[in-house]
Amino acid sequence: MNNKTIAFFDTKPYDRGFFDSANEGYGYTVSYFDVRLNAGTASLVNGADAVCAFVNDKIDAAVVDVFLQNNIGLVALRSAGYNNVDLRAAWKKVHVVHVPAYSPHAVAEHTAALLLSLTRHIHQAYNRVRDGNFLLSGLIGRDLHGKYAGIVGTGKIGKITAGIFQGFGMHILAFDKFPDNEWARGSGVEYADLETLCKTSDVISLHSPLTSETRHLIDRHKLSLMKNDVVIINTSRGALIDTQALIEALKQKRIGGAGLDVYEEEEAYFFEDWSFQAIEDDVLARLLTFPNVLVTGHQAFLTNEALDAIARITLENIRLYFEEDALPNEICYK
Repeated sequence: MNNKTIAFFDTKPYDRGFFDSANEGYGYTVSYFDVRLNAGTASLVNGADAVCAFVNDKIDAAVVDVFLQNNIGLVALRSAGYNNVDLRAAWKKVHVVHVPAYSPHAVAEHTAALLLSLTRHIHQAYNRVRDGNFLLSGLIGRDLHGKYAGIVGTGKIGKITAGIFQGFGMHILAFDKFPDNEWARGSGVEYADLETLCKTSDVISLHSPLTSETRHLIDRHKLSLMKNDVVIINTSRGALIDTQALIEALKQKRIGGAGLDVYEEEEAYFFEDWSFQAIEDDVLARLLTFPNVLVTGHQAFLTNEALDAIARITLENIRLYFEEDALPNEICYK
């Protein structure tokens, strides 16, 4: 039986079920906490050997200090992104590992679902029919076949999304700071600069990590270049889009719609039940009023296959840290 204890933060029942199942092969002692990790809750790590965190847990200098006081040497993120970690504060103090890939198909397929729902008004039709309204007025869609899809970020998810869109008969433009030209040649994909992609694409799908360079990658200027019926899909990180600029473009009917699984200020709302309370975030509340905006609560990853992979990879990352010669003065990404 493994004698290590892992403190899990911001957990939901589905997390616990998949981690409990995967942990049968590892035997860690697990402490699940509903609360998010931040300076106010970090003391809960007392008695643990490692911490498992999620996308809205905040690992800043104050939290790192608590880790040091409690001899925590490892933070295992059960996510691909790590923009919620202050890497400068963690450097040479605590190891950080993440899940670089779990089920890229899950996110890519959700991207396609958002696109189809918007372009064929599925969400609006569903609500109408449930009210007994079978009128088709206002539900005219458009074919995707023959249209241009712009893929921003061509990692695993971006590439799979491109393949799905090609299955619809779409032409693919791509933008990436580090283009994979061999993949593009073999897949019939054309790389372009971001401004050209914005001007040409009928659909723009975002698959970039959030960094200081990509924050508000889609801003007022980029939105001004786009076609007035373009559909923007974001299943990556909310802050890739300047939300205020997006709302202005929607109000002025300068874009056709947006499918958002992420939101740049989602931390206060996503993964929680607000159905009996007023949404105090005026920007989010405004977004939800547009009939051509479809928001889901950061669920693109939420499939059986992805959750199983996340649990297994996270626990394997923890095992490698404890059982191999992890260097105490380096951050490592596995």
